Amino acid sequence: MRRSGAAALGATALLATSSAGAAMAVSEASGAPQRLLSLAHTHTGERIALVYAAGAYYLPDALQRLNRFLRDHYSGEVGRMDPLLFDQLHRLRQQLRLEPDAAFEVISGYRCEATNSRLRKAGGGGVATRSLHLQGRAIDVRLPGVPLTALRDAALALGAGGVGYYPAERFVHLDTGAVRRW
Repeated sequence: MRRSGAAALGATALLATSSAGAAMAVSEASGAPQRLLSLAHTHTGERIALVYAAGAYYLPDALQRLNRFLRDHYSGEVGRMDPLLFDQLHRLRQQLRLEPDAAFEVISGYRCEATNSRLRKAGGGGVATRSLHLQGRAIDVRLPGVPLTALRDAALALGAGGVGYYPAERFVHLDTGAVRRW
């Protein structure tokens, strides 16, 4: 949980552990806007919609649920996702002026080393040896009803990390690494 502005909120809001309860406590104490995500996983069929942050505070329970949701769907291994990635998705949805419940379709989140290696050997031309997916700093997504080029262009406009465009596979790669494009 990021701790800027802690004095203004007080210990009660900082120690809240329920995602919904923490969001309400933080929002009420500071007037901070809530940040939420809606995701649908293309491989597992799972869906999740939750508030993951309020103001400058990330909600630990929500982050854990997102880590589990974005696990390596081949091995089941759960990694730790970078919360800044969730902020990128949230900002993208806002930039595209989509409703809060507009769900990103997730193709890939966290990947363990064995999965990454197997995908690379199987001819995954876009699978990097030191992929940021291994560090929980990358996600591959699309948005139903939003042209892939519009999603790519909005991601590039954020200037918040790497953006890869994969039209044949129908997804855009986002990461929290250096600003770059391919």
